Order: sequence, then C-alpha cells, then structure tokens
Amino acid sequence: MKGSMRFIKHENGCAPEALEISQATIPELKPGQALVKVSCFGVNRADTLQRQGKYPAPSGESTILGLEMSGEIVQIHAQPIKQQPFKLGDKVFGLVAGGGYAEYVAVNTEHLMPVPSNISLLEAAGIAECFLTAYQAMFIENNLQPKQHVLIHAGASGVGLAAIQLAKLKGCYVAVTASNQAKLDLCQQLGADLLINYQQQDFAVEVAKHWQGCDLIIDFVAGDYLNRNLKLLNIDGNVLYLAMLAGRYADNLDMGLMLGKRATVKGSTLRSRSDQYKTHLIEKFSQACLADFAKHTLIANVDSEFAAEDTGKAHQRIENNDTMGKLIGWW
Repeated sequence: MKGSMRFIKHENGCAPEALEISQATIPELKPGQALVKVSCFGVNRADTLQRQGKYPAPSGESTILGLEMSGEIVQIHAQPIKQQPFKLGDKVFGLVAGGGYAEYVAVNTEHLMPVPSNISLLEAAGIAECFLTAYQAMFIENNLQPKQHVLIHAGASGVGLAAIQLAKLKGCYVAVTASNQAKLDLCQQLGADLLINYQQQDFAVEVAKHWQGCDLIIDFVAGDYLNRNLKLLNIDGNVLYLAMLAGRYADNLDMGLMLGKRATVKGSTLRSRSDQYKTHLIEKFSQACLADFAKHTLIANVDSEFAAEDTGKAHQRIENNDTMGKLIGWW
C-alpha cells in the first residue's frame, strides 16, 4: 500500500505543547508483518520520556512515538514467517516498539492480538502495554501463587491497575499506594485490599500493621523505597522495579536485610526485549487472559480519550501525575 499518513511529530527535548500532526509515507512491510490502520493509541509515560530525549527508540525501530494501538488490518506481507492467524479486515490490538502515534503502523503479526468480543477498539488500545507489563512482572519474572501478598506502588497507574486485577484473578491479597483518595477508591473498586495514601502514611508502617509481609513488591519509584521495601518482604520475597520516578540512584542498600530475607531485587523493561521474548509473552498472556476481557472479569482502565491533535495535553497530564489509568488517543 502506498500513500501518506498523518502522525504525531516531536523533536527531542520539546515541550508537550510542541507536539504536532505531520505527514509521512505509509511504512513498507517486512516478512511477517501486517499493516494496521490505527483507530486508537495508548499514551504512556515512556512516550513522554522519549519526547524529552531520555528514552530513545531501539535501533532500527520507528522514531514515531507510541507503544500500543488498536485498529484494522489493511495489508499483510505475502511472506508470513509462519502460519498466518489474521486476515484483512480483522480488528486487532497490540504492542509496537514505536510508531503507535500514526495512522498506519507496520506490526509483527506475532505481536498482535484479536480484539476480544464485547469491548471497543478504544478500550483495546489501553490493554497491551500495561497488562503485558503487569503480566510479565507477576508471572514471567515471578511465579505468583494464590493467597500470596502483593504490594503495588503507584496503584492507580495503568500498570498498577492492571496488576491489581491480575493479582486478584489469581486469588492474591493486594496492597496499593497512591497519592490521593480518588486514586485509592479506584484501586479498591478493582479489588485492592489495603489502601495506603503515601502522602499521609508510611507505607512500610501500614503494611506491617496488617500483614506479616509481602511476597512480591512491584515498584515504579526506587530512591528511598528500596530498604523500606526490603523490610516488608517475606523470606524469599521479590522486589521488581519497573521505573525510577524518584531518580536512578537508590539509598544505601542494606545488605543485611537483603541476605536475611534471601531477597531478589530485579529490574525489568519490555520495550527493549527481543521479538522472540515479546512473542512468547503475548502468547502466554493471550491464552491466560483474553477471554477474561470478553467476560469483563478483566477491564481496560481508560481514564480519558482525546483527539490525536490533543496528544500534548495527554503528555502534560501524565507528567503532572494527573491520571487514573490509561489516556487513549484516536484518529
């Protein structure tokens, strides 16, 4: 397919209001790829970091912003890598390493998923990045079991809300931290058992009041949270870091705590993973979870929707920590 498309243009280091719609040629497909006409796209904190020049696209990937989208397949390369699960006209959503903020995007077909029945393309655009990240944290990086205790920092973030749902579906106990009551109320609606306002309460004190300890802590903050997290861990517990909102340097690591708890402290990302890893993750997630979206036992956590030309406003809201779930753009 030839022609031009609109996309959200940015320059490294630009302010949110500098995002603008521009024109580019429709991407050419490689073997194993499909061309998706994008209906909606998710906005993620990683996009804001890339716009600021702090999180460049992986080598060889599109420099257009956007890590997830939903839409309709309009072209499939004539040379599939393996048996082709999709056909023209299929409604799909999925993960991309870049290019989601465009009207058309070339996607590895193994990184696409069919839109579950009973949900919209707008909802589907908010599933891939946050739910795959949460699923990876709990069931690939860890082996979460029923009745274990999980602490999720930034509980009202897109990944946090996804993690709450996945942990409750597994039959776990969930504690969350968030900055205000409205965010905590949303976490509670999705099943969180213990709600902690980190602006007013010490999360380590609050968790210790109610639980013996945590088996898994999912943290986006880092900084001085590290030793406080370790104090809460059960023996052989895990702390998984997905971001570093408080800065890249943690406080002095208490090796006594770490050794005494036989703790695992691990960092994880998704965007830079290999195509093979992402394929495996998507297969596992699809088998385990897609049917639950159709049944609404899992739900996409959409905070707000907006027209593509207002993407800068969405970036500003994320940078102001003014979100509860996903912001979704549409063309």
